[in-house]
Amino acid sequence: MPTSLEQQVEDLARAARSASHETARLSRAVKDRWILRAAERLEAARERVLEANFEDVREAEARGVDAALANRLTLEGGKWTSMIAGLRDVAALPDPVGEIAQMSVRPNGLRVGRMRIPLGVIAIVYESRPNVTVDAAALCVKSGNAVILRGGSEAIRSNLALGDELRTAATETGVPADAIAVVPTTDRAAVDHLLTLDRYIDLLIPRGGPSLIRKVVAESTIPVVKHDAGVCHVFLDASADREMARAIVRDSKIRQMAVCNGLETLLVHADAARTVMPFVLEALVGEGVEIRGCPRTSEVFPQAKPASEDDWYAEYLAPILAVRVVDDLDAAIAHIRQYGSNHTEVIVTSDYANSQEFVRRVDSSTVGVNCSTAFADGYRLGLGAEIGISTSKLHAYGPMGLEGLTTQKFVLFGDGQLRPD
Repeated sequence: MPTSLEQQVEDLARAARSASHETARLSRAVKDRWILRAAERLEAARERVLEANFEDVREAEARGVDAALANRLTLEGGKWTSMIAGLRDVAALPDPVGEIAQMSVRPNGLRVGRMRIPLGVIAIVYESRPNVTVDAAALCVKSGNAVILRGGSEAIRSNLALGDELRTAATETGVPADAIAVVPTTDRAAVDHLLTLDRYIDLLIPRGGPSLIRKVVAESTIPVVKHDAGVCHVFLDASADREMARAIVRDSKIRQMAVCNGLETLLVHADAARTVMPFVLEALVGEGVEIRGCPRTSEVFPQAKPASEDDWYAEYLAPILAVRVVDDLDAAIAHIRQYGSNHTEVIVTSDYANSQEFVRRVDSSTVGVNCSTAFADGYRLGLGAEIGISTSKLHAYGPMGLEGLTTQKFVLFGDGQLRPD
């Protein structure tokens, strides 16, 4: 790899480290002023940014990318509106930096608390979704961090256009522009070097397909929080109300398929296989969803195609649903533990004891009772925009908002206390 590229990436990371010392000290008023100014600038530059985005989408389609990728790439319509609304939502959120919690007084009068502080420099390596550029920048800077953004080559024009507006807004409002850095090259070697810069970068978050996640986890010298595949499950318990079951399964699968919180595998208690399952699956087939089922599913619902072992691991992001009939709650939980990705699981049940058992024993990052998997989303959970959904248990788990981008340090307040030993 040419030395010039290595130096370019290292200079960018070094500048972000320097900027992070300044962002850690910024008041909420300054950070919010930047976020709101960024929203204004993006709205004013909408035509230019969308033209860049159109070029990205057109080139991706010319290369024959699948429909799911093209859908994630575009900023048109509601995505643009949601992106701008997300900025304003983040500005309205409380600033976690400096908050002191868990204050206690030791027997010698020493007061001990924990203060929330920024992580420092956060690098995000992601694919397809240019709105991540804006969401991540807002969350990282609001939580006092600097951010390095490395989007996929398929979105380079979009990301650079968005980054220009974010950095200009920073200059206009007293935020260091280097706190928002967009890696300006599509050369994959830039990522290889970025993964080694642990002396400048405190946390790395990969968002993308399995190959990207594996590469980052295997090669990074920086601590990694994974945003892994969303192999999400809904379990229809024996007592599931069939109308509720149909509505929840439909919303979880149909609402938006090319998202990580979409339903990929439906598990059905054997006692609900003939009473509830056909009613649910007929509705999905009527909307164009292909059913891939186990032998017990096919026995009750002959339209199902035979499922293979790979189907239980699949994140389709497409109108395909894997369906398995299981003997009981224990078997459903065993299936989730074997094939799930620690993302989102939901039980549909009228049995309180079973609902509590499911919530206690399933340790995915989001576990729900009688609701859609679509609620595994930072905005819907009250976090504002999210930087991703962590499927790693350290240090954050589930949708990551402002608090997930900070840590805590111990703070001690005394009046001359000394250790006696």
